[in-house]
Order: sequence, then C-alpha cells, then structure tokens
Amino acid sequence: MIDVVIAGAGPNGLMLACELRLAGVTPVVLERMPERGTTQRANGLVGQVVRMLDRRGLYETLSGSADPPQPAPGFMFGALPLELGVLADNPLYTLAVPQQRIEQVLEERAVELGVEIRRGHALTGLSQDADAVTVEVDGPDGPYRLAGRYLVGADGGHSPTRKLTGIGFPGVTTDDSVSRVAHVSVPAELVDPTTGGLNVPGYGVVPPFTHHRTEHGLFVWAPFPSRPALVSTTERASVDDTAPMTLEELAASIRRVLGGDLPLAAPEGAGPHLLRRLVGGNTRIAERFRSGRVLLVGDAAHVHSAMGGAGLNLGLQDAVNLGWKLAATVRGTAPEGLLDTYESERRPVSQRVVMHTQAQSALVAPGEEVTQLRALFSELLRDEATVQRIADLLSGADIRYDVGFPSGGHWAPDLVLDTGRGPVRLAELTRDAHPLLIDLTPNGALADRFGSRVPVVTGRADFPTTAMLLRPDCYVAWSSTDPSPDTEGLDAAIGRWFGSPRLTPA
Repeated sequence: MIDVVIAGAGPNGLMLACELRLAGVTPVVLERMPERGTTQRANGLVGQVVRMLDRRGLYETLSGSADPPQPAPGFMFGALPLELGVLADNPLYTLAVPQQRIEQVLEERAVELGVEIRRGHALTGLSQDADAVTVEVDGPDGPYRLAGRYLVGADGGHSPTRKLTGIGFPGVTTDDSVSRVAHVSVPAELVDPTTGGLNVPGYGVVPPFTHHRTEHGLFVWAPFPSRPALVSTTERASVDDTAPMTLEELAASIRRVLGGDLPLAAPEGAGPHLLRRLVGGNTRIAERFRSGRVLLVGDAAHVHSAMGGAGLNLGLQDAVNLGWKLAATVRGTAPEGLLDTYESERRPVSQRVVMHTQAQSALVAPGEEVTQLRALFSELLRDEATVQRIADLLSGADIRYDVGFPSGGHWAPDLVLDTGRGPVRLAELTRDAHPLLIDLTPNGALADRFGSRVPVVTGRADFPTTAMLLRPDCYVAWSSTDPSPDTEGLDAAIGRWFGSPRLTPA
C-alpha cells in the first residue's frame, strides 16, 4: 500500500511530495496532464514562502543567487504604494520567477528525493474506509485502482478530489469583471531605460510592476528582465468569452482603461507566450480541509483574487504545514490530534487572505466614491504602524498558531549562529525538514538531554532567546529567555508536537 497519494503535480502537490519524502514517507503523485504545463500563470512569489524555500535549500536555484533573500523595498496594497523602507522589521519578501520554473525546480527536487510522478493519470473516483483510500485512476494504459493510507487533493480550484469527497465549496462568484493579459513587445522609445516606466501615448507614464488604477479599471506594465514584457488590464464590462483573445482586444481595453493608445505587437523569441482573458472570479473556502483520510491543499481548499500575489504563499505554506504532520501520522509517531491541527491552523490563514484580497479588490473598483476611499487609505499608508500591519498581513508574518505555549506560535527569526565552526544561518539547519532544538544556553545545557527524534544544535547568537524548539515548518513550538530553561515546559512542547521525548538517563 502506498503511504500517500497526491492528486496534482502543480507547485503545491510537488512541495508536499518533497516534504513527505524528507520526513521518511513515500508518496505517489498523480497528474492528469501528460506534460508539465506551458501556460504562463503566476509571475513570482510573495511573502513568507520566499524564506521558506530558502530554508529548504531551494531559493538559490530559483533566484540564481547565492545570497540570502532580502525584503522588498516596496509593494502595493489595492494598487496603492506601500513604502516598506520605513520599517525597521520589513517582513515582505518577493521573488520574481515564473510558475513554470517553480514547478520545474520542485519536480526536479521531488524526483531527486525519490518521488514517483505519474503524468497522464487522472483521478476519476475514490472510496475510503478506516484503513485506506482507494482511488480510481484513468491512465495512459487504461483505468486502474490504487490504494493509499491517505489521499491529498492538490488538484486546483475545480478539484476532483474535493468534489468526489463531497466537501462543499461555499463562497462568491462574480461575473462583472474582465481581465486580459499578454506577453507583448512595445516600441522601445516608449520605455524609460532608467526607471522602466512606460509612456503611454495620450495618457502619460505608468510605473513598472504596479497595479495602476484609473476610474475605468486597472493597468499593469511588467517589463521582466530576460523574458517578454507583460501587459494586463482589468475592467468592469461584459464580453463574448467564446471568441479567441487577441492583441487588438487588449489594445482596445487599454484605450478604455487609460484613455490612450499603446502600440502592441507579439513578443519576439520562442514561446510559450501568454494571451489570455479571464471573465469573473471566485472567492471560496472549502467547508472542511479534511474528510477522514482525504485532505485538501492549495486551490483545492481555497480560491481568491490574485490581488497581492498571495496564492502560492498560501498554498505552498499549506503543503509545508501538512507535510510533517501527515508523515508523522503515517509513521505512527504523531501525538493524538496532530493531523487535525492542519485545518485548525491553516483555515484561519485562508480566511485572512480572502479578507485582504477582497479588500484590495474593493479599493481598485471604479467610481468616485472609491477614489475618495483611496485618498483616505493613501493618508493611512503614510503611518509606519499601518504599513507594518499591512506588510505583516500580506506576507503572512502575522500568523500566530496556538501551540499551547505563550512563547511560541510565531515564525522563527532568521538567526545566524556561531556553532564553533563559523557562522551558520538558521536556513542552513532546516533543509531536512526535521524538528530542531536551538540551544543557546551558556554551557549547552540541553544538548545531551534528548534523543534522535529532536536534533539539537548548540551555539551562540546575538539574540535574547536562550532556547528555541522549532517545528519542521519553521514555526516556534516553545522558547525561553532563561539561561537555565524550564525543561518541563520543553518536555511538554515536544510531547505535544512530536510525541513523548526520549530522555537520556541521568
């Protein structure tokens, strides 16, 4: 019997597969598409997930840089500028990398770890009992059945896994907006070589990589380096969505949104090149993230507006949260109720993402009253405390899990430790996705206390905490500032999240 069957080989399914393998569990990934998709989708990563990928050793490959991630100097909230340089603790990290590349890197890592990925294998049915899930699969050589201890649906907003399990997907569907996006080339003389701004004839200069709102809609100009520039519009309108999308249609939309004419041509070089129209949108959260031995991650569990780029941050963090808990459950080492904390921790996070994406959508709507609301928000965003709060919200840095101890529940800081063999970043110690006890006590008092279930790293750091217990998802389960930490509290935290600790005899 297979440990875990994962439906869907997108970023979330592949990330989960990697996490499970690092934890000693063997998944099989089923993907209905025969090859990795070529359609351009997300253009990058925003939020805590950038640092999470660094802590799994994937950031350097994705970024092409050996340097650790750095916070972004600025961002947008509802198409309003968010000046992050004023923050002493800027939590918002970004990484401009197309989703195709993210999937490629995650697939290569999964295969390296020994994950079997079956492309061209579509989930068509499922049943479960107290011991297993049996899935029906339509493969290239015909239908077959596959039994697994658990099934995880990472198969998108139209998730067959969710539908076959009978989990409701309540929310709101809108059909009054049209988004158009395409890779294009524009006359070189319209692009400022220094700032990258686009001078739209009849309108003026539009800054790069911002949502530019007018009374008639949204316009985005994204001149990505080493790949074709991206142009998009969003407006309230009706459209015949059965007709093929064209550059002429996009140019007409730009004329309505900006009131100017932008010459567009197809991009040079090999594709695939994006030319897409999306009508309406969905905001929905699954009624449950788990039904018996079936669980949901990513878009299968929640869909929302793309405003703020929160989708992959939310979905990939779902996978990291679920991976170690599901692996411990499969191995039989999980404390009681551990797997249930996946939904209790991640569902509120999805609700907050829905909240702020809907708020941002409201801020970019047409109308004079929205213009005045934006004027008020512009004043509020000059306040440092407000900027900090929104940056924390967008990045996910405001997440606090109920870990049972007031000193825990937050994301582990980016420590640099002196372990006696030179400086080591915390990100270098979390690559194997195991729990970790950081012992910064004066004499390494905790180093010999615990067995192999919780590895211990001793050292020194310029940090007030003297001991810190990390879950595999890099959230703090317990910490202390006492030079002689309360080991009873530590024992309880280890038991709560990893099972009873194996104590070394005195």
